[in-house]
Amino acid sequence: MFTGIITGTGRIVATIPLGNSDAHGVRITIDCPLHYLDNLSPGDSIALNGACMTVAQIDIKQQQFIVDVSAESLSKTTGLNQRGNVNLEKALRVQDSLSGHIVSGHVDGVGSVTHFAPVGESWQLRIIAPLSLAKYLAFKGSIAVHGVSLTVNEVQDQPEGCEISINLIPHTLDHTTLGYLKVGSAVNLEVDLIARYCERMLNYPACAATTQGYHSI
Repeated sequence: MFTGIITGTGRIVATIPLGNSDAHGVRITIDCPLHYLDNLSPGDSIALNGACMTVAQIDIKQQQFIVDVSAESLSKTTGLNQRGNVNLEKALRVQDSLSGHIVSGHVDGVGSVTHFAPVGESWQLRIIAPLSLAKYLAFKGSIAVHGVSLTVNEVQDQPEGCEISINLIPHTLDHTTLGYLKVGSAVNLEVDLIARYCERMLNYPACAATTQGYHSI
C-alpha cells in the first residue's frame, strides 16, 4: 500500500530481458539517492512510477537495487522497460502519515499527455485517459499519475477518452519526474481505490447477494 507521496527519484540504468519472447519480462537496475536504501531490504515492496514491484537485490555500495518486471506488468504500464527517470515510493508503514490518498500500486491504465504549460507559478497538465477509466474520474477526485497523488480539477468526456486537467505546484515538479513530461508522453494512471469499490458494489447483481447470502465471523 502507498500514498502517492514520492519519497525519492531514481533512474533505470540497465534493462536485461528475462527471455526471448513477449511472454518474458525484464530485470531492471535502478540508481537511487544517497541513503535511500538504508531501510530497504530484498523482498520489500516499492512503487516505480506508480507500479508496485518487489525488491530482488540491493547493492549498497553502488546505491542501486534490482527488480524483475513481469510481462504482465509490462503490458499494463509504460516506462519500466527502458532507461530513464522514475518516481520512487517505499511501501506505507503502520506509523506513517497518509498524506496523499490510498494507492495500491496497481496501474489501471496508461494515459497520454495532451497539454503541459505554465500557468502563473504552477503548470497545467492535461491527460487523456482510456474510456474504461472515465467512470472513476471526478471533479476534485484523486488520481495517481506516475505514482504521484494529484487532484483532478476538470473532467471532459470525449469520444476517444476522458481528458482530465491537473495543477502541478513547483514543489511537485521539483521532487518528482513529472517535470520531464511533454505532449505525447505516456503516463501510468491509478484511479481512486474507493471509487473502484463503489463501482463494484453499485453494479454487483442484487440477485447474487440474495441467493448467496452473507455470513460474518
